[in-house]
Amino acid sequence: MPLVRISLPADRPNALSERVSHGVHSAMVDTFNVPEDDRFQIISEHVPGEGMIWPDSFLGITHGSMVAFVQITCAEGRSVEQKKALFAAIAANLARVGVPENDVIINLVETARENWSFGNGLAPFA
Repeated sequence: MPLVRISLPADRPNALSERVSHGVHSAMVDTFNVPEDDRFQIISEHVPGEGMIWPDSFLGITHGSMVAFVQITCAEGRSVEQKKALFAAIAANLARVGVPENDVIINLVETARENWSFGNGLAPFA
């Protein structure tokens, strides 16, 4: 039931968004026990310096031109170890498709299960 927002530079290589989408979802399936068909994602492209801004370096990590912002809103309850495994898996998966690990910025937002509706105005976990 995670909702994933992925922001990529508009001047990225062709088909990168689909490869990034798959890499993020695959990491969630492997580390967060997300079902394979539970794939809700919003992918947007932004002009660097206008709709997407990042520093050249932060916390000793240098960022290049292929920064990918990944924000995952999900239910509460996963351990710190699972979160670390998720972050590492996403970075590794994205590196395999052309986004350097140092350019993968991830934010996890946890919410209570009763805050979700998947259609028909129903709250199945409330």
